[in-house]
Amino acid sequence: MIEVVKGGGPLVLGMPHTGSYVPPEIEARLNGTGRALADTDWHIERLYDGLVGEVTTVRTLVHRYVIDVNRDPSGESLYPGQNTTGLIPLTDFDGEPIWRDGEAPDVAEVDARREAYHAPYHAALAAEMERVRARHGFAILYDCHSIRLRIPYLFDGVLPDLNIGTNGGTTCAPGIAAAVRDACAASGYSTVTNGRFKGGWTTRHYGRPNEGLHAIQMELAQSTYLAAEAPPWRYDTTRAERLRDTLRAILDTLSAWRP
Repeated sequence: MIEVVKGGGPLVLGMPHTGSYVPPEIEARLNGTGRALADTDWHIERLYDGLVGEVTTVRTLVHRYVIDVNRDPSGESLYPGQNTTGLIPLTDFDGEPIWRDGEAPDVAEVDARREAYHAPYHAALAAEMERVRARHGFAILYDCHSIRLRIPYLFDGVLPDLNIGTNGGTTCAPGIAAAVRDACAASGYSTVTNGRFKGGWTTRHYGRPNEGLHAIQMELAQSTYLAAEAPPWRYDTTRAERLRDTLRAILDTLSAWRP
C-alpha cells in the first residue's frame, strides 16, 4: 500500500492523502457520507508528476478514513481548540459523521490500523529521508496537500491559494522557507505562511533542521487546479498547467538549495 519512487536529489515529496483505497470490510462500515471520500487530496500525484528530476516520492494508497498518516500516532490534536479530524476521522471536513451507527473503530482497531497502515508509511518515509541525507548531508521533505477553498467547519472565510506550513519557522532552514515564500509571492496566487495550516504531524515530526532534516508543507486550494470543488472532482488541465508552472519553480529552487 506504499509507493516509493527513489530519486538521486535532495528533495523528497510526501503524499499522505492522495490514496483512495479502503479495504472492503472497512468500506462496508462507512455511511454514504464516508463512502464519498470527499476529503481526498484529489489528483495531487498527477499535479506534481514530472515537475522536477531526481526527486523521491513516498505515497500511501490508503485513504485517510482508514487512518490519517499525517496525524500524530498518539491521537493528540495538532490544532488544540480548533475543529479538525483525528487519527481515524469520525467526521468529514464538514463535521458530518462518516461511520454507520455503532461502526466507528474502537481503541483496539485504532491500534491495529496504526500498525498496519500508519507505521509502514512512516517507515518508508523515514528510510528515504535517511538515504537522501546520507547522500547529500541533508534532506528536504516537501509535504504535498490540497483542500477545498471554503470549509466553515475548519476555518472562517476563504483559504488562500497556496498555504505554506513550517510550524512557525521551526521545521526548516529560514532559506528554504524564504525560497518557497518568494516563489509563491511572485506567482500571482494568494498565499500565506503558517496561517490555518502550519504543517501536519509529518512536517513537525521530520523537520529537524539542526540535524539536516528539513520539512515544509504546501496546502493548495483545490480551486487552483480542479474544475470544481465537488464530485466528480475533475482535474482541469488549463488551471493545473498554470499552477504547475509555480510548483515547478518551487521544486526547482528546493532541489538546488544547499546549506
